[in-house]
Amino acid sequence: MGTNFILDVNEANFEYEVISFSQNTPVVAAFWATWRQSAQELAALLERLAREAQGAFRLARVDADRNPNLTVRYGVRSLPTVKAFTQGQVVAEFVGLQPESRVRDFLNGITPPSPFNLALERADGFYQLRQYEQAEKAYRRLLELQPGTPAALLGLARTLLRRGTAPEALTILKDFPDSRQMIQAELLRPLAERLVDLQVGRLPLEHDLDVLFARALQLAQHGNIYAALDGLIELLRQNKRYGNGRARQVALGLIELLGDDDAATRSYRNELATVLF
Repeated sequence: MGTNFILDVNEANFEYEVISFSQNTPVVAAFWATWRQSAQELAALLERLAREAQGAFRLARVDADRNPNLTVRYGVRSLPTVKAFTQGQVVAEFVGLQPESRVRDFLNGITPPSPFNLALERADGFYQLRQYEQAEKAYRRLLELQPGTPAALLGLARTLLRRGTAPEALTILKDFPDSRQMIQAELLRPLAERLVDLQVGRLPLEHDLDVLFARALQLAQHGNIYAALDGLIELLRQNKRYGNGRARQVALGLIELLGDDDAATRSYRNELATVLF
């Protein structure tokens, strides 16, 4: 398979390559078959995640047709079946093709966090505590270690927006890598664009709603997200299509900036939905 952490195993070497190896590193044994499409799809997903993990766990593929004794020994009754081994024992398992998010959760439950992930959690903690200067420094250090990491890029962009540094945040969001964080980045991008417009004087100020929109952005620029959202929701009550949807996009970006950990997020989502729909 080209790597030490992805390999095919059989009845002859299972004891060594899986049981013994799992004394030091978690091993995920994937029981599959060439004739089962779902098993092939899951095997491909596991291989990709194993390469991404770079040795945090070993993936051992078991062809069930060629290794019937192993399937009997471990009670495999349906394909695909995945069993995780730690210190020689099965510690977790699942059956059938699962969504990538479910497989990631499964793997996270059997692998210890890497130093990088621990540092990322620390940076996220600074952000949640609104210690934005410390968060920015932490995200920048992470990106020095692993440039282009989507989670760190998103964290830095969010932090920069919180600190009123929209131009750099927009640069990050415009060229964001394809990843699970892409949806969040796309929600934040219109907010960054309009904050840049505010800073360079590109916003129209011809009507009362223009002034209300600019005022909401000024509040967001200075970190007063709640007041900014209140202003935008009031604007949208008067004209839900203001700016060809720009007010709605900025409101969604501000809600994303708050994040699910903020107690006000749900109420703002509900209020925005009520106004728009």
